[in-house]
Amino acid sequence: MAHDSIITSVLSQPDLFLLLGNRSYAEDFAKAGGRIQTQPSGHLVFYGPTGRRVLLTDPEGHPLHECEWASDAQGKDQFVSARMQLDWGQWVGIKPGHLVYDTHLNLSSRPGWEAITKDDLRTMAAHAMNVSLEQIQFFYRDEDIVIDPSGQATITQRKDAFYILPDGRFDQPQFMSCMTAMHWEHIDYLPVVELFLSLLPGTGSAAFELIRSLYDDQNPHHPLPLQYRGIPPYPSEGAFRLFSQFFTPWAPGGIDPLRLFLDPSRSEEVTWLPSPHPPLRYIDPPNHLGITVIQGKVVKVTQSTDPTGLSYFFPKPRGLPPCGRSVVTFDKSLILQDEALRLTVPVNDTWGISDVSQPQDYPASVPSWRSVFPNGVPQVTALEAYSAVLLYPEDDQVIGEQESQPFLFDYVDDLREDNPQLQTSIQSAQHVLIDGCDAALSACIQLDKRKNSTVLYRWGHLAQKQAQALWNQCARTQQWALLSTIQILTHQQHLKATPEQSYDLIYRWTPFELFEQPTLLEQTFASYMKQLTAGGTLIISGLPIFQEYARKLHMTMAYTEYVQQLPTFRLHQAILPKAKIYQDLMICIFQK
Repeated sequence: MAHDSIITSVLSQPDLFLLLGNRSYAEDFAKAGGRIQTQPSGHLVFYGPTGRRVLLTDPEGHPLHECEWASDAQGKDQFVSARMQLDWGQWVGIKPGHLVYDTHLNLSSRPGWEAITKDDLRTMAAHAMNVSLEQIQFFYRDEDIVIDPSGQATITQRKDAFYILPDGRFDQPQFMSCMTAMHWEHIDYLPVVELFLSLLPGTGSAAFELIRSLYDDQNPHHPLPLQYRGIPPYPSEGAFRLFSQFFTPWAPGGIDPLRLFLDPSRSEEVTWLPSPHPPLRYIDPPNHLGITVIQGKVVKVTQSTDPTGLSYFFPKPRGLPPCGRSVVTFDKSLILQDEALRLTVPVNDTWGISDVSQPQDYPASVPSWRSVFPNGVPQVTALEAYSAVLLYPEDDQVIGEQESQPFLFDYVDDLREDNPQLQTSIQSAQHVLIDGCDAALSACIQLDKRKNSTVLYRWGHLAQKQAQALWNQCARTQQWALLSTIQILTHQQHLKATPEQSYDLIYRWTPFELFEQPTLLEQTFASYMKQLTAGGTLIISGLPIFQEYARKLHMTMAYTEYVQQLPTFRLHQAILPKAKIYQDLMICIFQK
């Protein structure tokens, strides 16, 4: 398609400029003062009259992100919102500074409080968070701190919010995650997204594609060195890998940048400059593909109709890519390999792929992640598979069942280190039942050849995702035999297979709906006690009444605590201060 006709085609798309402030571009882009720039890769950048980008498309005009700008009271450009298309077709959005939280302090009880300044409060915060004063000054400006004449201090924190956009618009956004407020008009640091496990697949890459694009617009001649900043800092290997795709790290004194970055007290010492070859994305609607290319090599392909919810990755020099799914370019075609299944897709010249590699066969000795489902994988749609993340409310709505599970079972996993008796019970258990804990399986399953774990699932999309994570865990250690110690079933399949099985250890999630049915709730509790062997352990979500149930059955109460008091939930509240858990929900540990 000729260049001018591509632009004409792009501008004629009815669902292109959907952000509220961009409606005039949809009516007449040239008349609205827009201009278009073609990048060396063929990607098209559409700029508004003030020189700010409003749209990025691939060479054939498929949109990748759209930005909305406005003028503030001083007439300066202000970043209002952005939406980004993920590799599998879902749109997500960013609202800068959309989450606002106020912390109130009563200073009047302190002797000499009248002399306390904003910098004094910043110094206190730096000590409390164990970060540098410079970090606090960077995020908390003078307008964010107010001390009134009566000694009441108000400290305001702003965060950028990520949303899922079901229809590509902000009409019915669903909160997904957040991060420290960026200075989008002049990007001067790199952020880490909080609640990163809630991000839909590809959100991090799409967000950094936007960040790098705006950074390049703002620094056309002299690149600005950047540092990672966070309050508090949350450096991770995943964040380092993501940063490194778009920016090149440098550490002083020849220190390994990764090692320095992973030290929270020194993360900001790593300097990041723009990578000369950042990832380039392309959309292939006829084949439902999203393609990522770096320096002429296809590194990732995602098919939006794939019910596994998995991407294909270029093979590693050693080992297998995630879940053994690989993609290479051979004979002018993309070769997508999923175990024994091979799919071939013609390469589009606009993708700029020059690398040629031999397809990678899936080793016959390596079991499939599907093998943990003896009766077949759950029947889920591609949308359900790609959307298998835990989404938390941004306000004070009660957190849902799936999202509540990690608070309990991740805490139990941590509790083992400080509780020798619990550690022994879990380690010595040979027959384990994990019932309804689909969102926290990684904390419940102990990969051990001496154990046999039976998992009963309620939510197929989450069970499938957890099975894939287990495969990747075994891949890292090359202990494939451990997969054979796990079977994942529905309740009905389990009743048919082993109706009278007893277990040394049971993890049980109690559905919220049972809490409203006292008789059935007690009966269900008693049925689990019957499944325990003598000396066995039950780790269960419940209510205070469970302690009475246990006494009636002569069970030993080893541990109970309200979930709202657990450090795992407190950490979540540090990110989303309004977070609220189901009233009186507890973690209970009983022994028979």
